[in-house]
Amino acid sequence: MKFYIYILKSQKFNRYYYGHSQNLSERLKIHNYGKVRSTKAFRPWVIHYFESFSTKSEAYRRELFFKSAEGKKWLRSNNII
Repeated sequence: MKFYIYILKSQKFNRYYYGHSQNLSERLKIHNYGKVRSTKAFRPWVIHYFESFSTKSEAYRRELFFKSAEGKKWLRSNNII
């Protein structure tokens, strides 16, 4: 079973959202249906970037890294955001 870290990009606003999930396509649908309070106002979303991991804890650690100042610096230096 795979776990994913993902970065969504709002198509209307210049915003990103970071998360992790086991099912990437279902998670995107949930965001676009307005079921997530923090992303509802910025719909529609597209998957901008993702990585896969073999465990949930690895994916979660990577999500926390992306949300940190060092992680955002890494994302910018690799032209991801």
